[in-house]
Amino acid sequence: MLRTLGLILVALSLAGCTPPPTARLAAGTPLETVPAVDADRYLGLWFEVVRADHGFERDCDGVTAYYERREDGDIRVINRCWKNGLEGEFDLAEGRARIVNTNSNAELEVSFFGPFFGDYWIIDLAEDYSWAVVSEPEGRYLWILTRDPQPSDAFIEARLAELRARGFNTDGLIRPEQWSSVEDMPRTGLPG
Repeated sequence: MLRTLGLILVALSLAGCTPPPTARLAAGTPLETVPAVDADRYLGLWFEVVRADHGFERDCDGVTAYYERREDGDIRVINRCWKNGLEGEFDLAEGRARIVNTNSNAELEVSFFGPFFGDYWIIDLAEDYSWAVVSEPEGRYLWILTRDPQPSDAFIEARLAELRARGFNTDGLIRPEQWSSVEDMPRTGLPG
């Protein structure tokens, strides 16, 4: 127990020494969320098809996020990835999200480590909830999520063009390897 606590404290102190990711927004560009999100329609399985580079997802492929309601009203978050390819080592992180702007439901905070929360802002969303773009106020993190693991290149380029028009630097974004279909995706770590 003391060894585990010691390792956690060392990790937290090292994390404090690591600079945050570089903002991807042009200076002075205000980041806006979508005007409204139906939180219940947002729940379910999402495939990560584009992301900004950051340490906690380094070398991850087959990345999915799964959201479901918790009894306390918050949202259970299950993030999964396979390291260095779809045949690689499986990794799972479970956390919780809470809605902080109940007028729009587009601004959430997510925690995977106890009392520490990070911003999760939905900045673009398909009318049919088939895709979403997520960031945070300074644009340091960025994800394009879809319900389909294999969206077209034209779809990806359209999202990237929209992000560039909003002041994002899209250079260096990562397109992780993804499952060929929902049916081909392992259910490892998912409920039911």
